Amino acid sequence: MKVKKAVVPVAGLGTRFLPATKAIPKEMLTVVDRPTIQYIVEEVVASGIKEVVLVTASGKSAIEDHFDYSFELETYLAQKGKLDLLNEVRHISRLIEVVSVRQKEPRGLGHAVLVSESVVGSEPFVVVLGDDLVDSDVPCVYQMLKVFERFSESVVAVQRVPLEEAHRYGIVEGEQVADGVYKVHRLIEKPAPGTSKSDLAIVGRYVLRPEIYGCLHRTLPGVGNEIQLTDALDSLRKEQGLYAYEFQGRRFDAGDRFGYLKATVHMALQHHEMCGPFLAYLKRRIADLDG
Repeated sequence: MKVKKAVVPVAGLGTRFLPATKAIPKEMLTVVDRPTIQYIVEEVVASGIKEVVLVTASGKSAIEDHFDYSFELETYLAQKGKLDLLNEVRHISRLIEVVSVRQKEPRGLGHAVLVSESVVGSEPFVVVLGDDLVDSDVPCVYQMLKVFERFSESVVAVQRVPLEEAHRYGIVEGEQVADGVYKVHRLIEKPAPGTSKSDLAIVGRYVLRPEIYGCLHRTLPGVGNEIQLTDALDSLRKEQGLYAYEFQGRRFDAGDRFGYLKATVHMALQHHEMCGPFLAYLKRRIADLDG
């Protein structure tokens, strides 16, 4: 089954970034020269997917506007001869076809995925969290699609974390069946310290068979009194099977202040124009602090 759609939940309130996100969606906060949501969409497009389903909420229209055609802006840039900027703006508006659905109340990631059912229907799809950045030579989503094609079952992205931090994540326990691929035997959402020996933490990338929707319909509120996607995935594992993939690349939680700063520094050092001057600046600052 070919994957044609990506679901991107962007309905969160962004409370970890207040007051910056009081009037601006957290997914529109800029990392170097583009908002985090654009990095996500570009990864999806580079993986061969052209249709993105945004799961939005009130106050998130700026995200849709970012990927829309802007006649006034394009006309202004053309008249001023700012062709490089014009090409960049046109690139953004031509990236994808956007469909939006509303999550009317914040009931968890599982519920956010569930409200996309009417658009996705009975086909497999990708879920990518809007503030979870991965820098890799091969797009993370593309890597996961290859695992999905090989095993024909749903796939979650995982990375290793210190055991003392495992309680902050959904954790996977399983058996390695290929390089970086694990057959999942158990999933635990934010396990209490000492209840799991696994350090494989689920991060914001999923390739899901449509049967996940049935599991979500049957999932009761869990941690935080929210419908947890991890709980639905554990049901899917029992019914069909589930794989975890330890992807190649560096992941940044850009929805966390410290993670956002790390992402900004990392992406700036990858930028073809800013890398040199920015690195020189960092070296001067470090020397000043050491002095």
